[in-house]
Amino acid sequence: MSESQVYKDYFFDEPVFDLHDGGYIPLEKADVPDKPLNIPAALKPDKVDGNDVYYTITAQEGETQILPGAKTKTWGYNASLLGTTIVLKQGVHYHVHLVNKLPEVTTFHWHGLNVTGPIVDGGPHAPVYPGGSRDIDFTLDQPAQTDWIHPHPCPNTARQVWNGLAAAVVVTDDEEAKLPFPRNYGVDDIPVILQDRSYHDNQLDYKADYDMDGTLGKYALVNGTINGVFNVTTQRVRLRILNGSDRREWRLHFDDEHEFTQIASDGGTLPEPVKFTRLMLTCAERAEVIVDFGDKKPGDVVTLMSDNVPVMKFKIGEYQREDVKLPEHLTTIDAPKVTPGLPVTRTVMSGMDDKVRLDGKLFDMQRIDRKQKIGDTVLWDVVNTNDMDGGMIHPFHMHGCQFLVLSRNGKAPYPNEHGWKDTVGVNAGETVRIAVQFTKFGVYMYHCHILEHEDTGMMAQIEAYDPNVKHEYHLISMDEMNHPSK
Repeated sequence: MSESQVYKDYFFDEPVFDLHDGGYIPLEKADVPDKPLNIPAALKPDKVDGNDVYYTITAQEGETQILPGAKTKTWGYNASLLGTTIVLKQGVHYHVHLVNKLPEVTTFHWHGLNVTGPIVDGGPHAPVYPGGSRDIDFTLDQPAQTDWIHPHPCPNTARQVWNGLAAAVVVTDDEEAKLPFPRNYGVDDIPVILQDRSYHDNQLDYKADYDMDGTLGKYALVNGTINGVFNVTTQRVRLRILNGSDRREWRLHFDDEHEFTQIASDGGTLPEPVKFTRLMLTCAERAEVIVDFGDKKPGDVVTLMSDNVPVMKFKIGEYQREDVKLPEHLTTIDAPKVTPGLPVTRTVMSGMDDKVRLDGKLFDMQRIDRKQKIGDTVLWDVVNTNDMDGGMIHPFHMHGCQFLVLSRNGKAPYPNEHGWKDTVGVNAGETVRIAVQFTKFGVYMYHCHILEHEDTGMMAQIEAYDPNVKHEYHLISMDEMNHPSK
């Protein structure tokens, strides 16, 4: 890739951006004072015993000072809102005690982790009931990346995320640790969890704001902060950006058109760094970027924008010069060879509002829609049949794996899509071809990650199987999940 190449557009098809939706709610700048950006604390282990690490993650109610005046009733993981950042390392065996202190059933879904399903993965078949708990364990065997944890109970995922349940998961490994990336958490390596919310007398009211095509809020929040300010004390800052919204697409740029470099996507480090002035993320996508503020002086302020609305500010302080040049090659992606003789799997996302379907069906928790053998690499064509005129982008997510994007309507994927992904935005009228391989047994969801679409039923299940090992699954019904038998 040419060192001088800087991309200055959002790549996705502008006619189907969310801002053209009839029910679109534009972001507004909140008329409230700036405040320090919330940087979630890193979760501390309960115990470390050699290569075994023990964590407790509690879904809980709380109150958070978001706007002046009354505190907002919110939910979070080990925190009043969002959650503590969970740091995991490749090769370590984790034991996680999941606790539900909420007044309703929830689940703990590890979005992006390559773990067995459906229980450890934390989809709707792994409920944790109010006052209850669940214990899971797994050995992490995937490269460094930014993932997240969020609830996944049918049909209440969107509302529970809206209430605040979403936390960053930072995966580390020895290979990525050798690259010249900032990695001092909270100082030059920070999560940027992007969400949008509206408030009613300072409180959330999901029912009042609900839109079945995806609920939107009028204020931008970063890590739960409105008008947040991050004090820059180093020349380079690594932003682990997550679109944690129910629906909103984030079209990001700096107010001075400052360049930044993407170094990783959903599934980890990109083969080559990609320079941008603009970046668009659909729901649940992640992008790790490095911003070099070496052209700024103390006292300068740089504002991150989405479309034309301020999202957060970077206030430049004193820093030591650190003119680091990234290598042109960051990592080698060992693309698995497609298993010969297998047909292309075609999955179709269709409709809008209450007409959304996946392969013409609504989700059934007790129906296995597809099967794929562990170790096989299968081509999938992910199709969005919406019309370009009045249609929308559907972000497609698969549990239990990371995939490679091979093409968009037969043409090359976007420049920052050459790494591993678990979520890909599919334009209206587009077919995105991906290469999919499962390495763990389980039943996994695949679905549109507009959360209201997922809750409406735009979701299906695939069983990753080993023909030499039989696994039995109890696939509970939605009624059983929400109303367990006494």
